[in-house]
Amino acid sequence: MTTAVPSAAVRPSTGTDPLALIDVDHVRFYVGNAKQSAFFYASAFGFQVDQICDLTTGSRESAQYLLTQGNIRFVLETPLTKEHPAADEIRRFGDGIKDIAFTVFDAEAAWKQAVRNGGTSAYEPVTRSDASGSVTMAGIRTYGRAVHTFVSRTGAYALPDIKQGATFMPGYRAFGDFALNAHNRANPCGLKFVDHAVGNVEEGRMNQWVSWYENVLGFSMFKHFDDKDISTEYSALMSKVMASGNQLIKFPINEPAAGKKKSQILEYLEWHDMTPGVQHLALRTDDELASVAALRRRGVDFLTIPETYYESVWARVDSMLRQHGHAAVKEDHQRIRDLGILVDADDEGYLLQLFSKPLQDRPTLFFEIICRRGSQSFGKGNFKALFESLEIEQGRRGNL
Repeated sequence: MTTAVPSAAVRPSTGTDPLALIDVDHVRFYVGNAKQSAFFYASAFGFQVDQICDLTTGSRESAQYLLTQGNIRFVLETPLTKEHPAADEIRRFGDGIKDIAFTVFDAEAAWKQAVRNGGTSAYEPVTRSDASGSVTMAGIRTYGRAVHTFVSRTGAYALPDIKQGATFMPGYRAFGDFALNAHNRANPCGLKFVDHAVGNVEEGRMNQWVSWYENVLGFSMFKHFDDKDISTEYSALMSKVMASGNQLIKFPINEPAAGKKKSQILEYLEWHDMTPGVQHLALRTDDELASVAALRRRGVDFLTIPETYYESVWARVDSMLRQHGHAAVKEDHQRIRDLGILVDADDEGYLLQLFSKPLQDRPTLFFEIICRRGSQSFGKGNFKALFESLEIEQGRRGNL
């Protein structure tokens, strides 16, 4: 039997900082049709449709599909009643990311500490338990519609077991036979974990949310880019990257800056009911070329990089790597060009990255596929080429 009760239940004893993050537990999407969305992410990005929580398991309020790949866990949730909070959010925003959840040692203690630090509760601690163990969750609100849930797990629901395919939490069951799962196991895309998540906020509000992550969650600023770094002839934005204490997860926070035309941050806000939220997830791979090639074969639509980009990129990247004593880019240069991949370098090494086009009709969510060869930055040298490509797509949508 599964129970869900306000938490006073099973809290592991630990002397650690209550806000110490163990992992990204999962990313929760609110979607209009979880069954169809699960099929899309399985088909296009190679995710396993692993588990389900729906009418067949006794859930009368929503249907939830757990998708997995590497150490990435997506929960796609669809409301089954008009009273479910996702129903109004989907009407306002369309499909999108609601919650980036963190595994912690003690979810209730983490939530209490975040609230003491000035955070606003999204929901109080709730524990779901059965004979196998328990999962406690509690949420705080961050920018706009977004939430961070703290998750602590005991028994058979402990994180190491979840990574090995155990039941995600009470109320879930294995999805069962699904042809795409077998196809994806035989034809992997190589996506490993969430590298970072990018939030877009209103102009003038970036520093407020930087302070929020510092004060409420104990994050620190990792990088800062201004409108001189991220600009084209037409548009600009500013960004500050926040990192958790152990740098487990990074959150770039973007705001629009003045330009001749509309930035892609402002485009996002206008199609997102002028409400901040998570615009893109960066998914890490160990082999950018193999992952991008596999995704292209599956029909993933990536931004088109101008051919002129490759006329100068190698001189810039090779010079930076030599300057700091790093080996040259080992991946085949022509293959990188053929696949349209971006390359950048800094004092720690290099990275390869590529960005999908929007994953749905509203231009409010896309994925980045990233591979790091030492570099811990975000492709500063690629910003101009990237934003020129984004502006071409904005123009096609009539939003520039």
